[in-house]
Order: sequence, then C-alpha cells, then structure tokens
Amino acid sequence: MVDPETVVRVKWFKRQLVDKSIHQKKSFFHFWFQFLLLLCLVLFVLFYTLSSSSRWESFSLHKHYQRWFSRTNQINLPPAYKVHPKHKVILNEIQQTTSPPSTVLPTVAPTDAYYHQAYARNYHFTMENTEVCKTMNPFLVLMVPVAPHNVAARDAIRQTWGNNSLVQGKVVLTLFMLGLSSGADVEQLQERLKQENLQHHDLIQSDFRDTYLNLTIKTMVIMDWLATRCPTAAYAMKIDSDMFLNIDNLLIMLQKPGIPKTNYLTGMLMWNRPVVRSKNSKWYVSEELYPDSTYPTYTLGMGYVFSNDLPGKYVEISKSIKPFNIEDAYIGMCMKKLGLEVTSPPDPSQFRAYNTGYNRCEYSKVITYILGSSQELVKYWTDLKKPGPPC
Repeated sequence: MVDPETVVRVKWFKRQLVDKSIHQKKSFFHFWFQFLLLLCLVLFVLFYTLSSSSRWESFSLHKHYQRWFSRTNQINLPPAYKVHPKHKVILNEIQQTTSPPSTVLPTVAPTDAYYHQAYARNYHFTMENTEVCKTMNPFLVLMVPVAPHNVAARDAIRQTWGNNSLVQGKVVLTLFMLGLSSGADVEQLQERLKQENLQHHDLIQSDFRDTYLNLTIKTMVIMDWLATRCPTAAYAMKIDSDMFLNIDNLLIMLQKPGIPKTNYLTGMLMWNRPVVRSKNSKWYVSEELYPDSTYPTYTLGMGYVFSNDLPGKYVEISKSIKPFNIEDAYIGMCMKKLGLEVTSPPDPSQFRAYNTGYNRCEYSKVITYILGSSQELVKYWTDLKKPGPPC
C-alpha cells in the first residue's frame, strides 16, 4: 500500500512539471512575439527612412534641375505658380523653338530667385537695333507687335503712319516686335526677316514663341527693350499692326499743357471689365490664373500711350504678378501693383475701336481706329492725306 504522503508528493511534482512546461511555452511564445514585434518595428523604421530619403533626394534633384534650367533657358516658374494647361503647351513650345540658344542670358537676379514666363528677361533678343535710339533720340517710340510672317502689315505701316521720322517737330521712331515662328520654312523665314531688317532697320526679335497666348510675354519684352535700349525717349506707344493711327493728332495730344511726363498711361479706358470664364472664348482666363471676377482699370490693347519711365517699372513689378494671357489687363495689373492710376486722355473720343466705315472728316479727328486689313490702311491714309480740307 502506497503511502498517502508519497502520493501527494508525486502529484505535486507532476503539477510542478506541468506548470514549468506551461511557463516555458508561455515564455517561448512571449519571446517570439516580442522578437517579431521588434522586427516589424525595425523594418517599418528602415522603410520609412529609405522612403523619406528617396523623396528628399528626388525633391533636391528637382530643385537642382529647376535652377539649372533657369540658368540655361531662362524659362522658369515660381513653385507657388500653377499654370493653366494651355500655358504649359506654350512653355514647351518656347523651349523647343529656342533650343539651342545662340547665347545664354546673364543672371539678372540672385540665384535663389524664381521668375515666371511673363518676366521679360527670361528671353533674349536676336535682333535689337539698339543704335536707332542712340542716333535719333526719339520723342516718341511706336512699338508694333506683329507676327513674323506678316510683312504686308509692316509694309503698310511703313507707307502710312510709320513713314515719317519727324512729326510736329518731334522725332518719332516706329519699330516692329517679333517673336519666333514655327513651321517647315522657319529658316527661310528667319533669313527673310534678316534681309528685311537690313533694309529697314526696324525689326526687334526675341526668342519667345510668337503666339496669341504669348501676347503678354510679347508686351513685356517690348517694355524691356524700351527700358534698356531706348531709355531717353519721352513717350512710347504699344499699337497693334491692324490699326489706323493719326500720328499728327497723337503728337498734338502729347504736347498739350498738363500732360504728365512720368507715370502716365492713357488710351481707351476699360472700367470694371468682367473676366471671361467661358472656355470657348479666345479671352478665356481661368480662376487659377486670375481669381478675381473683374480686371483693374486698364487701357485697351489696340493702342495705348505711356511715359517712357514706366516700362522699367512694369518689367520689375511683373516678377510679383501672376501671369495671364490678357496683355492689356496685365498692364493694368502692373499699374495697380505699382499704386498708379490710369489716366483718361484729354479727348477720350479720339481713341476709337471699330468703325462702321471710312469718313475722311472723322478720321482727321481721331487718334486710333481698328481696321480690317492692311489694304484699308493704305487706302484710308492716302485719301486722308490728299490735298484739301478733310471736313
């Protein structure tokens, strides 16, 4: 017969073995759980570090490339600026048409500055004619934006209101502003332009893409040329190539008592003009490019006159104005940003837009009219200048 105490001892010993085994299993599982948890944590930290490093490296490379690109092609956008897709197409076209550039622009600002596509000094001149202002010292410079291929418009202006370099006893200079064209005959067209300039010495060309959406660039390049190549002129006028200009009346207006010699911008004034949001319109501007519903007061782009101290101010202030493709309203934004007011002309009725037909008496009194063709300009000008009183 087994001793009861022995039985108890055996049971106790078995229980100890079972408990020890359970404890060892628990310790084993607990150890592996901690190990796996630690391993997951290590892997997560390692993955996050590599991922962050990769993103930072990518960002750093992007910034490095962006700065390098701005130094070589001078076409750059500030990081905060978002450009409408249509503008991105134009920027791509600019890069293609200006590569490789004949020269590289010098740095015009600290290397950490960023400029958008409306900043004129992102581009450089391929034709300058800088000597014209030095030899003539003009009172008034007429700057005409025109398409490179539109020689008919240039010839019509040369025969009419751009023909005389002396008007009302003042030196007047007429110049044509061109960008780069595209197409199969680019090289032939460029050669023809060089020959045209050798004959007339009145072409200014820069390496932006000459398109309708780039009119703001074209206008700002005009301002840059005036500020840097012709700073001694008293006044300038940006006037479209399809315009009738009564140059005599313009010179009479500019010599009237009280006409400001500085900070002066005048023409056909536009007040509280709504921003066109219809994507089907050629004047469409997205809220992304211009968030306000109306434009500041501006002068209609067909032809506006300004004192020649303003171009340099426009170029400088443009660095802080988000670009959009309505060039005359953009100049209005420059005026607003500068804290300046657009001035109504002495006789607002002299700046006309569209007309219903030619009338010699009426054309003798105006300064501007929009025409339908270069043939109209030559025809109307010839009739206006024939002998005899117009009215």
